[in-house]
Amino acid sequence: MGKIIFYEDRNFQGRSYECMSDCADMSSYLSRCHSCRVESGCFMVYDRPNYMGNQYFMRRGEYADYMNMFGWNNCIRSSRMIPMYRGSYRMRIYERENFGGHMHECMDDCDSFMDRYHMSHCMSCHVMDGHWLMYEHPHYRGRMMYFGPGEYRSFSNMGYGNMRFMSMRRITDSFY
Repeated sequence: MGKIIFYEDRNFQGRSYECMSDCADMSSYLSRCHSCRVESGCFMVYDRPNYMGNQYFMRRGEYADYMNMFGWNNCIRSSRMIPMYRGSYRMRIYERENFGGHMHECMDDCDSFMDRYHMSHCMSCHVMDGHWLMYEHPHYRGRMMYFGPGEYRSFSNMGYGNMRFMSMRRITDSFY
């Protein structure tokens, strides 16, 4: 089970809200959130309600001033707990939307789609097993997005415009 504590102000000051599950809209608990502490588990946090907008992966630790750390202008508005997973990992990535273009099946981290698959970007995917993070630049840099098991036919229809992903990594038990 995961646990994250959100604080209204930087450096764990002001009112707080403890959360041990998904929270689609933090505004009913806090008017703002400028720091947090992950006591257990892993979470994705979002700068808009309903798990929308920029997202960032948080694991056990203290985030006294995450806005400067992540380069965000907005504070956390929603969060999703990532369930612990200990099985095998498998994902198919596609060059184009709707599972079009070149396809590659992945079972481990990939720091550059171009170097490994000669593929400049990824626009859709199918996660068969595990939980994954995809990044907009090689070597796990830039904006990120969380993917759990399921089909993701169009990243642009998910609110990412023409953002293209170029690297990915598994969320393994070492993160917990």
